Formats: sequence, structure tokens, C-alpha cells
Amino acid sequence: MTKPYPLKFQPEFKERVWGGRALEKFGLNLPEGHIGEGWMIADHPNGVSSVVNGELAGQGLDQIREQFGQEWFGSKGIPEAGGRFPLLIKLLDCNDNLSVQVHPTDDYEGLPKGELGKTEMWYVLDAKPDAKIIYGLKENVTRESLRAALENGTVMDSMQEITVSAGDAFYIPAGTVHALCAGVVVAEIQQNSDTTYRIYDYDRPGLDGKPRELHIEDSLNVTAYEGAGATSMKTDSAVPGEWLQIASSPYFIVEKGVVNGEWNLSTTPDSFTILVICEGSGHLTWEGGSQPYAAGECYLLPSTLGAYGIEGRSTVLRSYLP
Repeated sequence: MTKPYPLKFQPEFKERVWGGRALEKFGLNLPEGHIGEGWMIADHPNGVSSVVNGELAGQGLDQIREQFGQEWFGSKGIPEAGGRFPLLIKLLDCNDNLSVQVHPTDDYEGLPKGELGKTEMWYVLDAKPDAKIIYGLKENVTRESLRAALENGTVMDSMQEITVSAGDAFYIPAGTVHALCAGVVVAEIQQNSDTTYRIYDYDRPGLDGKPRELHIEDSLNVTAYEGAGATSMKTDSAVPGEWLQIASSPYFIVEKGVVNGEWNLSTTPDSFTILVICEGSGHLTWEGGSQPYAAGECYLLPSTLGAYGIEGRSTVLRSYLP
């Protein structure tokens, strides 16, 4: 009988035209190329992460889900037989601007078979001076004015730009037009979906030298022109030993915590817990075990783990199901 323990994974890395090498500074061993995404905890047809520690080393998250199901992931964790793990955790290195994009809701008729909508949040791990993101539309932009702006090449005038710095958090519900821009590294917690509709891509070629596909009609269809409830915040008010909630949605709760010494915590029976180590290092402890951790690592704690501790000096994100 395998006892529950914090699972650490080998990420699935994705080359992207906008990617770079910044994830190396987390000690991650990147393949060659422009690496834009590390899928740190993933159970999706386009990428599955595999366990690297403990008794289950070598098994994919999909295998663990099939083996342990609700027992490890909680009553909310795997709602139906054969259902995939509900979240996807990524680190993103934006060496160049990402396409301007928007994600659908779960009920959009144009979704690929088996896909979910995509509500997500970003926590900025690092940002060059004056780095920006695109975060929503300016006021009074309509479907008609957005289409006209796309046709006459002025679409960027419809976008709201925000300068960002490390520690900023952004909640991006489905329907929010958005884009990360050059010079930011973020942790992304999202629904387990890989559906993105590109509105605009700066007329640049993709990795194969050809223009990347745009999804104009789908984008116009799913955009929430009146706003989808996107929120942003500075998170420097986090104090050691207390969780600061930085995103709340029907799909995930995300909190920021500062560890200074030893912090004793516990999982709950209804949901797994995900820890993203933003900076610092130390040890995770639990009954009968200990695991060193470092910045850039992500851990999946089974709901049945019970009492655990985070020791050291670090900044962590904690995610779980609402």
C-alpha cells in the first residue's frame, strides 16, 4: 500500500516562438531551443508530467490519477470516472511578446471535443524594468469596433496595457483578452485546458517560418466585452505564517505564503494541495518523510497526506479546489 507523500514531477517543456532560456535559472534542465513553457503538473493529451521522487517515480500523473483517484485527489479532485486532473500548472518564460489571445468558457459550442474552457491566473516571478502585459480591453470596445480595429491594423489601440513587477498577481477569467509581453517570467495556475484563441500575433512567423494561425471568429465570439471579472493585486502585504488569497474562482483558490522558519499545515480530505516554490529553499516534511525543495519546483500533495510542514525561508503559492 503506497502511503501518500508530496509528489514532485519532471516537467514537460514546450518550445514557443516567444520563449527563451530564463527557466534555467530555476535549475531546470531545459532541452534546446526557445523554451516558453514548463508544464510542471500536467495531465493533458498534449503533455503529461511524470513523478521523479519516491515510490511512484517514473509514473505519469495520468497513471497516478487512475490508480488513486478520489482517494488521493479528494472528493472534489476527480469529479467523474475517467475525468482528468482538473488543473494545469505552468512556468512561462516570455522572452518575447505572446500573441494577444482569449480563452473560451466551458460552455462554448466551438470547444474541441473533450476540452474545457480556460480560466487562469498569473503570479509574476520576475520582470524586467518596464515589462508590460495586456490585460483586458479598454472601455467601450465592442465586437464591431474590435473587428474593425483588426481589419485596419489598429487592434493594439483597443488593449489595456499594464506595467508589471515581481509579486504581482492577475486573475484572468475566460473571456478576458490578455497577453504576456517580453521580459516576464510567471507561474500560471489554470483549468486543465490547452485551448487558446489568437486574436493578433504581431504579423510574425512561427517556429516553422510560416505565419501562426489566428482565430478571429472564435475570439470575437468568446470575448467578454463588458469584462469578465478580471482582478489584479500587489502581494507584498503577505506576512510569514499567514496565507494571502490572491485568486479565487470556481476552479481554484490560490494563496501566497511567506515561510520564515517552520510552518505546520495540513491537507483537507476534499482537495489535493499544490505548492509552487517561487523563491527560496528548505524542506517539506510529513509523517515519515522529508524532501528538500527549491525555487521553481512544484509539488502535488495528496488530500490524504494530512499534517505537513514547510521549513526554510521561501515564498510559496498554495492552490486547491474551492
